Amino acid sequence: MKNYIGAHSFVKEVVICNMKRTAFARASKGKLVCTRLDNTAAKLVKNILDEHPALQSSDIGEFGLGQVFHADELLNMGSAQIAHLSGLPYEMSKFEINRQCGSSMEVIHRVTHAMMLGLYDTALAMGVERMDKYLSLQSSNSTRISSLNPQYFRYQSDIQRCITPDYDDIFSHTIPESIQNSSPLCTMVQTAQNVCDMYALSRDELDTFALSSHKKYKKAQKLGIYRDEIMPLEVELPVFLEDGSVDFSQHGSKTIFSVDECYRADVSLDKLSTLPPIRGVQSYAKKPIIVTAGNCCPTNDGIAASILMTREKADACDIKSLAKIIGFSVCGVKPQIMGVGPVPAIRKALAYANLSIKDIDFIEFNEAFAAQVIATMRELDYPLTQVNLHGGSLAIGHPLGATGVRLVGRAARSLSQGHGRYAVAAQCIGAGMGIATVLERIDN
Repeated sequence: MKNYIGAHSFVKEVVICNMKRTAFARASKGKLVCTRLDNTAAKLVKNILDEHPALQSSDIGEFGLGQVFHADELLNMGSAQIAHLSGLPYEMSKFEINRQCGSSMEVIHRVTHAMMLGLYDTALAMGVERMDKYLSLQSSNSTRISSLNPQYFRYQSDIQRCITPDYDDIFSHTIPESIQNSSPLCTMVQTAQNVCDMYALSRDELDTFALSSHKKYKKAQKLGIYRDEIMPLEVELPVFLEDGSVDFSQHGSKTIFSVDECYRADVSLDKLSTLPPIRGVQSYAKKPIIVTAGNCCPTNDGIAASILMTREKADACDIKSLAKIIGFSVCGVKPQIMGVGPVPAIRKALAYANLSIKDIDFIEFNEAFAAQVIATMRELDYPLTQVNLHGGSLAIGHPLGATGVRLVGRAARSLSQGHGRYAVAAQCIGAGMGIATVLERIDN
């Protein structure tokens, strides 16, 4: 890997001051189905700003939004809608990013870069996601102009088969030829099976890791770890028709939503082991299909927001900083093995921060699939016991656009609570990428 000098003397320190989120709900049938995400996002912005009365809305230099599957109520410029509904000035700069799973972490990177260079000193980073639609590779309303380009299937090209010169410096496992020759245009679940085949993972490994995610979340709930992180929200429960669809002409009862909906208190290894493999997945290595609904993250709706400031501005406002951002990176890998995209991203981010993986006290990882976490940590020679200390996406959920802010904010909160000095937040990204952020505890 290339060595990076890291931050120069003229670069300003950027800190995470707060992160708040909604509880994450099941997509299509969960507790946020009948709740407008634009209004809810505005409530979350107001909630997080209310915790810092010294911070004026006019202080916020930029508001960035990460979103993948655009919620209908957010039209085509959700960041502007949310900002206006939150009462923020029309003159505030706003933007929106789609880097798939890494969208809101990319927002954090972008505003961090701007603040490091002194363009402004305060920013809001948010992720919003409603995952009830467009989960297939092809829209049912496609035409001959908008349908999938057939040239995508011309995958056995020199570019597709080429292995980068530094591959062996990053990875210890070779991509099997059968996977390398497969189509790069594949589902995320297929990439999970590819990673299982590439790293010779077992079904028991995947299910055991999934179980540990739920157990750690259960313990965190009992300890109140998420109490200050999740904004309780009054929601209207959906009313369903006989075919399972939501009847929006009716109003359901109201309830307070404050616990992540996909967590299962009764999960066990026996129950996980009985779940069938996901249909439509194949093993190019001719091995058993071991990816199941139990060791994959669910689809979710949810929102997360964070406040970032220069250290100088935070101190001037007497705002306690949770952690400092000291490294970041986005890297690409072959789409068929996108689950190990965090491997080069983490290595590069650590090089920027002048750290090694041995310096890292814990990692917050998106857990899109148990396979990606196990394989990534095997490549990095990092203990799974230090990953997602309080549970991960297999229990919490993974609303794509919102997860990046949750991960960085969760890492910052854990550092501020004394869980170590250095942490990494990382995600795999659809289409074959990985993204990582390195944080350092601040001794206020």
